[in-house]
Amino acid sequence: MNENVGEAHLSEHEQQRVRRQKLEALQAAGCDPFHHTIYNVTAHSSDIHNNFDEYEGKTVSVAGRIMTKRVQGKAAFIDVLDRHGRVQSYVRGDNIGEDEYTAFKQYDIGDIVGITGEVFRTQKGEVSIRAGSVTLLAKSLQVLPEKWHGLTDMEARYRRRYVDLIVNPEIRDTFIKRTAILKAIRNFLDGRGFLEVDTPVLQTVSAGAGGTARPFLTHHNTLDLEMYLRIALELPLKRLIVGGLERVYELGRCFRNEGMSTKHNPEFTMLELYQAYTDYHGMMELTESMFRQVALDVLGTAVVPCGEYMIDLSQPFAKITMVDAVLQYSGVDFNQLLTLEDAQAAAKKHGVHFEKYHTKGNILESFFDEFVEKNLIQPTFIMDHPTDISPLTKRKPDNPEYTERFELFIMCREMGNAYSELNDPIDQRQRFADQEALRAAGEDEASMTDHDFLLALEYGMPPTGGLGVGVDRLFMLLTNSDSIRDVIFFPTMKPMQNQ
Repeated sequence: MNENVGEAHLSEHEQQRVRRQKLEALQAAGCDPFHHTIYNVTAHSSDIHNNFDEYEGKTVSVAGRIMTKRVQGKAAFIDVLDRHGRVQSYVRGDNIGEDEYTAFKQYDIGDIVGITGEVFRTQKGEVSIRAGSVTLLAKSLQVLPEKWHGLTDMEARYRRRYVDLIVNPEIRDTFIKRTAILKAIRNFLDGRGFLEVDTPVLQTVSAGAGGTARPFLTHHNTLDLEMYLRIALELPLKRLIVGGLERVYELGRCFRNEGMSTKHNPEFTMLELYQAYTDYHGMMELTESMFRQVALDVLGTAVVPCGEYMIDLSQPFAKITMVDAVLQYSGVDFNQLLTLEDAQAAAKKHGVHFEKYHTKGNILESFFDEFVEKNLIQPTFIMDHPTDISPLTKRKPDNPEYTERFELFIMCREMGNAYSELNDPIDQRQRFADQEALRAAGEDEASMTDHDFLLALEYGMPPTGGLGVGVDRLFMLLTNSDSIRDVIFFPTMKPMQNQ
């Protein structure tokens, strides 16, 4: 029988009360699991299961959380969950001693215990540990979700990720893969001679990110100074290129005070890298190679399931200009729209919203958002964005209305954004001025002017390619997750009223 069956009829509050009574009884008997305790773990569940022949008959010590408890007379079977999975333990009073077994009967599902004993296989063939001692390491005063239904409410899972990790093994696997993906990214870039660096999170100017993000504002008391949480890693990293480091990258947290969705969280992990003496074509090669290699390193394949699709990262990624993509999916050719008024008329005709301060480039981007993005399932580079929405990007020499920029789309999501970086300080100063004009007109996502960055450019920055990747979306792709909240340990949530 299950040891906790007798309490099943009790409410959760009553079960919590019973657990506190058990804790008090244990403490009165001299067993306090919250005192400082060192427990020497010599094996994990995966070691025992994967190497049973090596461990059979040997004594091991494991530690973890009781997930099931089945009492059969004077003996019991428990499943213990550690970081790698579960292992069964056979607990018998004759083996651990009557006093210890009496205490053991007070242990609940969810309690954290240490088991020392001999590895064996039961008559039914189950790999197990014959307990010689059971040590209570921490008493659980809360009741875990019911075994078969588990923690299924998504909002509760996000709010109580610690419980989600306990009762849903697949979410553990997701976050183990997240760590593996970060390691694979670092290995790839380190192998290409990049240097990992750190840059400030608090900044006095909100800039970067293509100039289209609303920042979080905070205040530094000592300096009596308004500061911003960074929206991007871009400008400090390009200062390092000016300083001669040539190849740099950062994996860091960025913050954007914008809407939330399955693709957006206000706090997210960004990869940005900059490489001297290359351009956006070089960044395309690097991006494609990195996505393919990371998938191979983590999953063993470059063809990955995502929803109802199989995403093929093994083949060359498609390439199309933004203008041609809009023409293909909407029938509107922006090469034929010579003026802002032409673009506004086309937008009205096709029901595309625009603001009075929007430029022709803004309207082209709105057409792309409306008609194109939802069609980009397989990896596709969207190239050559308008200059007026790309304030940090080098113009195309043969068509200065557009820039040497691309965005990578997979599964209808923007996965990366890259430029031939603008290194002309005079042109950059004018682009910042254009952004300031947009801010004055009401566009609060427009970039601010970073005067120190302009000064850095005046010292000379070599031709440079830059790439930004929202790695949380890469995690979504490689773990087949539907929402960005599924790949962030603690996504941003509105506090509950009773919290």
